[in-house]
Amino acid sequence: QVQLVESGGGLVQAGGSLRLSCAASGRTFNNYAMGWFRQAPGKEREFVAAISWSGGNTYYADSVKGRFTISRDNAKNTVYLQMNSLKPEDTAVYYCAADIRTIATMPYEFDYWGQGTQVTVSS
Repeated sequence: QVQLVESGGGLVQAGGSLRLSCAASGRTFNNYAMGWFRQAPGKEREFVAAISWSGGNTYYADSVKGRFTISRDNAKNTVYLQMNSLKPEDTAVYYCAADIRTIATMPYEFDYWGQGTQVTVSS
């Protein structure tokens, strides 16, 4: 079992930055690929970014490529999402997730989920 707790969300103006953190506890963190997803009201959960267990491979949704950066610190059991040049359409609840198998981009491929953190970008 893996427990995931997100933090770092908040209200920011368009063009601003936020850094989300996801702290993991339970089973060995560096056995898991990690991902970030988001869900806006009335919309389905969508993929944002993913990182392999070693940090050597990363994937991004086209909508965030060049603006968001995913990273991890296995010594701290934490994965991060640095979000720059934020836009109002980035407003959503952001979730981190863990995948025991390999780096992935679909929600059903992930085994554990955090409770989410709200990000609101004002125009």
